[in-house]
Amino acid sequence: MNYIENTYVCLAAPLLLAILCLRKTARRLLIFLLAGMTACLCSAYVSAYLAGVTGTEAVTATYEIVPVVEEAMKFLPLLFYLLIFEPEKKSAISGVLLISVGFATFENVCFLTSYGTADLLRLLIRGFGTGAMHVVCGMVVAVGLFFLWEQVWLRAVGTFALLCFVITFHAIFNIFVNQSGTVFWIGSAFPLMLMLAYLLFLRRKVDLS
Repeated sequence: MNYIENTYVCLAAPLLLAILCLRKTARRLLIFLLAGMTACLCSAYVSAYLAGVTGTEAVTATYEIVPVVEEAMKFLPLLFYLLIFEPEKKSAISGVLLISVGFATFENVCFLTSYGTADLLRLLIRGFGTGAMHVVCGMVVAVGLFFLWEQVWLRAVGTFALLCFVITFHAIFNIFVNQSGTVFWIGSAFPLMLMLAYLLFLRRKVDLS
């Protein structure tokens, strides 16, 4: 039996100590990272509870329940930050990306504790694929909010649309990576390819400007 809360405490402890020692920007970045890990921990409990209440099988829950819960939980720390502190756009974008990274990091650690570390190749694909998926979802939300948040009438509708998009993308990713063979490899590599394409687009845009 895996006690993910114990894993969380071990990972969060040094981050908390660093947060107490650092100031301003560095502290804020680590708080976002810790918020992502906390969101992952809470998502595991909420997803398991909803699956139990609805009688959903574990595999089916990864397609129907987990994407909704995880994307909503990742968004809550950012929503709190936006509503309470009213930050600049760049700060909000950095925040959502670091929340996604913290979420993916803790999820990968839990995967390691559950399935072991014997198959290095599969773990590499899993690590980069899951990390890229969460970062891509974070980038979509960040870019979307960059354009929507200043328009008050678009905030609610636009944010809901963004969440629906990333939930669907997350669910499709989960379907692919729960398969075997070629489908698994394609599903794992797809978010990483999207992320690299986006970075190349940004670099080209900077060069042209």
